[in-house]
Amino acid sequence: MHLIKLSDVNHSEKTLTQAVLQITQMLGVYHAELARILHLKCSDIGELSNAETIVSKKTTPWIQAEKYIELYENLYNLFDGNEALMNNWLRKKNKSLNAVPLYLMVDELRIDDVLDALNNSI
Repeated sequence: MHLIKLSDVNHSEKTLTQAVLQITQMLGVYHAELARILHLKCSDIGELSNAETIVSKKTTPWIQAEKYIELYENLYNLFDGNEALMNNWLRKKNKSLNAVPLYLMVDELRIDDVLDALNNSI
């Protein structure tokens, strides 16, 4: 895995979109899960993947994408880029959240709570 920093990608819609797709692949997140995290439809993720569209600035998906990238950056820093540990943290029940972080982001749209828990772990 390589570090993707929000500050390096949030200046460009194309760059941010590509970063979100890279992170999704590196973390093993399904497109349907990414759609929920970004508040989009599954078909929108297909269009992003095929470079038919991009995440536009000043939209809800842009704000969510920034949070998603921040989450990845913080996970990367916490676990020194160890892919297995990063994936484990996302998919294992977290004591402070009393839930699985990935499920909270996907099923309950609570990426802010997951970010807070992660930041408290650092």
